[in-house]
Amino acid sequence: MEAIAVDPDLYARDSAYSPDDWQSETTSIGSSIYRGLIDNGRRYQSLSDKEYLIPSDEQQFETYEAGHLVDLILDSDRENPLFRSPIGADREKVLQILDIGTGKGTWAIDVADMFPNATVRGVDLFPPPVTWMPPNCVIEVDDILEEWTWREKFDLIHMRNMLGSFDQREWDRVYQQCFDKMAPGGWIEQVEAGPFVSSDDGSLPADSNLAHWGPLMEVCGARAGRPCDIVMTMGDSIKKAGFVDVHEKVYKWPLGPWPRDQKFKEAGMVNIQHWMSGIEGWCMWLLTKYGEPEPWTKDQVHVFCAKMRTELKNPHYHTYHKTRRVWARKPFPGEVPLEAIKPRSTKSAGGGSSSGSAKVKF
Repeated sequence: MEAIAVDPDLYARDSAYSPDDWQSETTSIGSSIYRGLIDNGRRYQSLSDKEYLIPSDEQQFETYEAGHLVDLILDSDRENPLFRSPIGADREKVLQILDIGTGKGTWAIDVADMFPNATVRGVDLFPPPVTWMPPNCVIEVDDILEEWTWREKFDLIHMRNMLGSFDQREWDRVYQQCFDKMAPGGWIEQVEAGPFVSSDDGSLPADSNLAHWGPLMEVCGARAGRPCDIVMTMGDSIKKAGFVDVHEKVYKWPLGPWPRDQKFKEAGMVNIQHWMSGIEGWCMWLLTKYGEPEPWTKDQVHVFCAKMRTELKNPHYHTYHKTRRVWARKPFPGEVPLEAIKPRSTKSAGGGSSSGSAKVKF
């Protein structure tokens, strides 16, 4: 991918961004589901017996909001920055749309606003703290690993920020249920951020906590049985479920206002807030349960996160992480997928067989 140009005037300004601008809100909720389970000072869902890596509390909802805004900024040149699946051109058609892991419900609400003839369902294990939504948007509390009881066949099923949610067997079940509940010609779309932090100009020290973050999450996720490589495997898993016409786009999400390009600069400003509010929730459960080389204490996690935040604020680190978007279509009855039409010879120019791309750090 092309390197992002660094803004040479950044260092002439006293303060490029303030990491303390975003303030979280608290909500008083009475039911046991809303109260959730408290662990190491963070609130987690209590609907499912399965423990989840990511908390469901106000700080995490703040993180979701920032991540959603980064998504919108980096696709702001598009008429529809919310998804790339080619549906919705006919605004008169009644669409059925499902948002899995809806979080605060912002994506579902935005899509419902953009497509008033659509019925948009957002589903999650924890009730999102929303007080208003469009009449065509429905937020439901449910476990998608259980049998799906929706009668509708969906035209679009959307997922985002699901890294570490399931093991591979559970992921296969989710994708298969998406396929089974999809209308012929409907689309699945998933967006996931990779955990590895990089720099194109070598400005990130190899011994920094930011450089250590990705490998640490990968090792601990594997130990927990929650692989953090979904960003690399989701395309193949979607194909395996039977989807065709698979597309993907890889983005660089800057960390900080260092890029010269204004769009990347704005995205980097928001992404800093995304990380500042998110890193503790992303790693607290994982490190205190499956830390490397042994489970960490809550205080150790807090110290590690503080060091990470200090590095995130260093304007001399021109860092980013990659995010991948995959969208694919359910074939129509009787359709022969192009992938099934194979050439007679699969020999590469060098004489070996071409068996697909190698797995690389993302």
